[in-house]
Amino acid sequence: MKFAVEDLRKSFGEKQVLRDVSFSTESGRAFGLLGRNGAGKTTAIRIIMDVFPADSGRVLLDGKPMVREKVNVGYLPEERGLYPKVGILEQLLYLGRLRGLTRHDARKNAIKWLSRLSMEEYAGKKLDTLSKGNQQKIQLVAALVSEPDFVILDEPFSGLDPVNAMLLKDVVRELIDSGKIVLFSSHQMNYVEEFCDSIAILHHGEIVLSGSIRALRRSRGRNRWLIQAGELEKAAGFCRERLWELVENVTLGKEGVTVDLRREEEAGALLSAIGQSGLAVDGVQLVTPTLNDIFVEATTADEAEGSEGK
Repeated sequence: MKFAVEDLRKSFGEKQVLRDVSFSTESGRAFGLLGRNGAGKTTAIRIIMDVFPADSGRVLLDGKPMVREKVNVGYLPEERGLYPKVGILEQLLYLGRLRGLTRHDARKNAIKWLSRLSMEEYAGKKLDTLSKGNQQKIQLVAALVSEPDFVILDEPFSGLDPVNAMLLKDVVRELIDSGKIVLFSSHQMNYVEEFCDSIAILHHGEIVLSGSIRALRRSRGRNRWLIQAGELEKAAGFCRERLWELVENVTLGKEGVTVDLRREEEAGALLSAIGQSGLAVDGVQLVTPTLNDIFVEATTADEAEGSEGK
C-alpha cells in the first residue's frame, strides 16, 4: 500500500494551521512527521483520521481517496484517550468490537498484545490504578487490538522507562517488518532516527524540509571533522596555530578536537597535514549532523533571521 497526503490546507477561523502539506510513504516503512509544538502535526493526523475534514487537499491510499471506514487504522494519541475507571480488558474488547471484530477475535487479540507487552496481569484492573508508563502500554494495545494495516504513533515513548522503551522499540520494529504503514510523530529524535526512513518537518503549518534522513544528513555539508588523539590539547593547539588557513573553528571536547573547514574541498589537505604533524592521532572522522541538529536548524531559521534584523 502507498499512503499520501496532497496539498492539505486547514484553517480555524482566521488562523491558517496547514498550508499545502504533502508527503507520502508505503507499507513496510516508518515515516516521521515532525515539528515543534503548534506546528500542525496533530491537525494533520486528525484530518488523516477523519476527525474533521481539510479545507482542501486529499488523503490518498494507493492513489485513491482514503475512505476511513474501509481502512483498518490503529491510532496511539499523545493524550490519554481511554476510560480511567473501566476495566482494561473490558474496554479493549469494546474498542475491538467498534472496529468490526467479533467478541472472540477482540478478546484473542487483546490477550495477545497484553501478553506481548507484559501486561496480562493487569487485564482486570482499572486504568487509573496503573503507572503512567503502563497506561501508555495499554494505549498501545488499544491501538493494535484490531491488527491494523496502518499505525499512527504520536509520542509513543512518552512516560516509558528504559526497559519498557526497549520493549516498545521491538514492537515498533515488528510492525514495520510485518509490512505495516507506520506514521511516527515524536520530539525524541533518537527514536525517529532509529525507525524512520524518511521525514517531513512542519513549521508554522508548512513543510520546510522533507526527504530521506540519510540524504538530509549528507546534504548538510561535509566540513566538520573530529580528530581523536592521545594529547588533545596539543592537537587543538596544532590546529589553531598551524592549520588556520584550512580551519575556521577549533573546539576541544571530551571525544576529541572538532574542526570546521573553511572549504569542504580542503578535506584532503587537512588529512595530509595531520598525518605529517607527528601527533599521536588515533583517528580522524567526518562529523555528520544528527537529526536533532537538522530539526533545530529547520525550525529556528526564521527566528535567527528575525533576530538579525532587530
